Amino acid sequence: MSRARIVVVGAGFAGFEAARTLIRKARGAAEVVLINPTDYFLYLPLLPEVAGGVLDPRRVTVSLGDNLPGARLVLGQVQNIDIDARTLSWSGPEGEQGTLGYHRLVLAAGSVNKLLPIPGVAQNAHGFRGIPEALHLRDHVIRQIELADAADDPQERAARLTFVVVGAGYTGTEVVAQIQLLARDVLSRHPRLADVRARWLLLDTADQVLPGMDDRLSRTAERVLRERGVEVELGTSVAEATATGVKLTDDRFVASRTLVWCVGVRPDPLAGSTGLPMTKGRLQVDEYLAVPGRPEILACGDAAAVPDPAEPGAITPMTAQHAVRQGRLAGHNIAASYGVGRRRAYDHRDLGFVVDLGGWQAAANPLHVPLSGLPARVVTRGYHLTALPANRWRTAADWLFTALGSRPAVQLSLVPGPAVPLDTDAPELIHLPH
Repeated sequence: MSRARIVVVGAGFAGFEAARTLIRKARGAAEVVLINPTDYFLYLPLLPEVAGGVLDPRRVTVSLGDNLPGARLVLGQVQNIDIDARTLSWSGPEGEQGTLGYHRLVLAAGSVNKLLPIPGVAQNAHGFRGIPEALHLRDHVIRQIELADAADDPQERAARLTFVVVGAGYTGTEVVAQIQLLARDVLSRHPRLADVRARWLLLDTADQVLPGMDDRLSRTAERVLRERGVEVELGTSVAEATATGVKLTDDRFVASRTLVWCVGVRPDPLAGSTGLPMTKGRLQVDEYLAVPGRPEILACGDAAAVPDPAEPGAITPMTAQHAVRQGRLAGHNIAASYGVGRRRAYDHRDLGFVVDLGGWQAAANPLHVPLSGLPARVVTRGYHLTALPANRWRTAADWLFTALGSRPAVQLSLVPGPAVPLDTDAPELIHLPH
């Protein structure tokens, strides 16, 4: 490569892999710049275990400086991209502004919470997209149990011990599984609540848990949750959310102080602000991940509508597996544009999915072999340890300590509620009070 500046926007699965591939192939001949709101890559699949008190949050954060040596990190949020001038503007954590030019651009901005026009959800629901949300949710659940213990009114006590999770997809299923086990541990330390049963509701408008996934995974996950006492309400969602409960689409009112919103994600609005052609909110790209008419711009991950070679006419779903592969391919193809290797079209082989249900339970179908119980648990944790770019031994140690003991049952009070609003267009830096 001749000396050039390659800018990667976003350090999720796709952006992290794109930057790592470019650093390896450039070997110092090109400047690789990574723009991201945080100085870490977040391993999202293990975030429910942070909320559930199984893992220290540092286990799921991968230092960009340590793992992308040679890359220049710009800590900030991209605000605008001028595709004709080949520049972008960004804002930093303390209000600073900057402009950066590029020769090649990788758009891997990822996704944000998908909100539906349901009254009260943005004001009263908890999102689940990052470390602040996971820590806040964990504190909130413990606080509700402690306040229920102190309450004398049976109705208030019942409301505080009723937890509603909306969305029975991958995230919602794992969140309810992990938080339910956390709550069980915390409740065991409150003798006044020995005769009181916490209530858990998992809602989804779909007709199965884990919609779109293998039916056997779905049945296993639903069975495990129901055996633990989780009320799985399919074909049902929230019609209105208030500070004291939720009205369901079947007109029932459920008194509760906890509503967790895991309905899904949508592409980051940055992609649409470029003015480039879009498909379902994602940037149109060809099979080489290049934007038509703009060969200097590649997009990957949740931001890109990548043609799915397995389903002609369709685009790849927004999953970590696709993001990782597309990020590597984006880095490879940019290197090829400078004469390092030959560019390739996107291809993939579905390796299956793993769903962590907490405790000794999981559901998995590695290479489409259905597993449940302990075998699925072993496969699930093995997969995550393999996929984690760092912190593997510490993660395994946390798992071991939790298996032999119990989950910590104290609030950390690190993240106040206003710092983690559900209604946000993009991940933002969290400013904590002094």
